[in-house]
Amino acid sequence: MSDAAEAGRMRYTYRIRLSASARTALSVEWDRCRWVWNQCVVESRVAHQRSEKIGPAALDKKLTGWRSEREWLRAGASVPQQQIIRDFGRSRAKALKDIKDRVPQRRRAGMPRLKKKGLAAPSLNYSRRGFRVKDGRLHLAGGLVVRPVWSRPFIGAPSSVRVYRDRIGHWYCSFVIPAMAQPLVATEQTIGIDWGVREIATTTSDAHDLPHPLHGKRAASKLARYQRMMARRKPTAGQSSSRGYRSAKLQTAKLHKKVSRQRRDTARKWAKAVVREFDQIAVEDFKPKFLAKSTMARKSADAAIGATKAALLEMARKHGRKVVLVNPVFTTMDCRLCGARAKHRLPLSERNYVCESCGFFSPRDKNSAGVMVNRAGFAPAGVDCGRPERSPSVPAA
Repeated sequence: MSDAAEAGRMRYTYRIRLSASARTALSVEWDRCRWVWNQCVVESRVAHQRSEKIGPAALDKKLTGWRSEREWLRAGASVPQQQIIRDFGRSRAKALKDIKDRVPQRRRAGMPRLKKKGLAAPSLNYSRRGFRVKDGRLHLAGGLVVRPVWSRPFIGAPSSVRVYRDRIGHWYCSFVIPAMAQPLVATEQTIGIDWGVREIATTTSDAHDLPHPLHGKRAASKLARYQRMMARRKPTAGQSSSRGYRSAKLQTAKLHKKVSRQRRDTARKWAKAVVREFDQIAVEDFKPKFLAKSTMARKSADAAIGATKAALLEMARKHGRKVVLVNPVFTTMDCRLCGARAKHRLPLSERNYVCESCGFFSPRDKNSAGVMVNRAGFAPAGVDCGRPERSPSVPAA
């Protein structure tokens, strides 16, 4: 699997098969890092009460003292302990920025909290000097050696790696590698993409429309059964969970993971097919967040429009295709041929578009996809559908 980590970088993630001794060693290493994180939380709270500032540099100095005083902490590698201080600093800085910018409480990131044993998922970060790949094995600082499942090779030298465990209990290593363009053969073809719920993507090419795969709906009955099992076996306050409860919880997590992978796989395969066939891509700059408050919330969440859009942008950047994000305002009211705008908004129940000026007839979403192409500036000269003063379009980052 690969995900866009940040501008100019890529993540290549691989499954790790661990022996019992390696799993124990990673868990012990995480306990040390978790203790360092909790100490950073305590020091931050004390400094806040004294109206003092404490940053990663000061915490690094304290880490030196903590390691000199505690032999069990000194037995672990210093690299992941230093990196968890960096993670704490970024988390705290983001929370303080949200407070300064007056971001609402329900939307902003909270201040860093204590990581409790058994509840916090292990995550160890290693910078370039803390790991190396040799003979198909990943050697980590502190003498830890693990064997990733190399499902595919990566190009370039990794700058860091994150070793973590998901909620199912599987371990992964995620390498950060500089993004390298892999240009495809030019096709001189253009496509416009309009997002929706009935069909995730409606395009100007009928062969590249993406219907709703309904992965979540197909798994709904199984998920409901596992959740009923959890509800029946839920422990009371102060009581440890039973084996049956933990088993049902694990089955629920596995099913969520499977659906998530299905959605990502569908999005990436479709994005690859679009990028392979088209040089210029006009994409609706759609924000599906408002759908969470509508009657289509469940179906839109199952569609994963945001993940599909992100996969398309990542694939286009990787293969050097031109992508323009188009403001979706009035795209359902404009005619793709003459550019005339309807005098009233079209209700969602009206699925066909008829131009009052030229009489052009088309399915509503197909017309919107054509308007995307015009507004992006990909249409032939003479078509006046751009309206740049009303709907500015920007190149994708």
